[in-house]
Amino acid sequence: MANISASQVKELRERTGAGLMDCKRALVETDGNLDSATEVLQKKAAAKAVKRMDRAASEGTVTSYIHGQGRIGVLLELNSETDFVARNDAFQTLSREICLHIAAAGAKYVSRDDVPEDAREKQAEIFRGQALEEGKPEAFVDKIIQGRMDKWLGEICLNEQPWFRDSDQTVADVMKQNMATIGENLKIRRFVRWELGESI
Repeated sequence: MANISASQVKELRERTGAGLMDCKRALVETDGNLDSATEVLQKKAAAKAVKRMDRAASEGTVTSYIHGQGRIGVLLELNSETDFVARNDAFQTLSREICLHIAAAGAKYVSRDDVPEDAREKQAEIFRGQALEEGKPEAFVDKIIQGRMDKWLGEICLNEQPWFRDSDQTVADVMKQNMATIGENLKIRRFVRWELGESI
């Protein structure tokens, strides 16, 4: 069995935000391999988060963020189960980080369920026109549209976007990790993002 040092535990805790004992157990389980231990903790965090997802999250906070000397503004409502958690530093930090992500990545909706049908139809028509213009065979056009729609939805839906600080994780992954660390169901309820002159 690997000899686990305090510095390894500290580094893993900084990477994952997990508790000290959880970090130590993960390092023992993986013979001191930090990458493997991180993966173990992320899987455990995801499993814990799934269990919490059907609990009501009606408390929380509205956070604002202004970027680029007033060129981009974001308002975000992030929900938690209790007011106590909504006031804690980890929750407030997460809320600010999500605002930074929204400013940088330009999401339009929280999830695929929020994308209106008329927006989907309009985009599908654009992709159809592009596919035909590219000379794609009519028999394959529907499949091509489906693939491009899937990619487009992944790009505009906040939950599916690669996290701006670590592209190996999605926003949904970061939410699950924070649920496990904070110990409550957390939910991005809604957001708005304005960019100076965007509708002119």
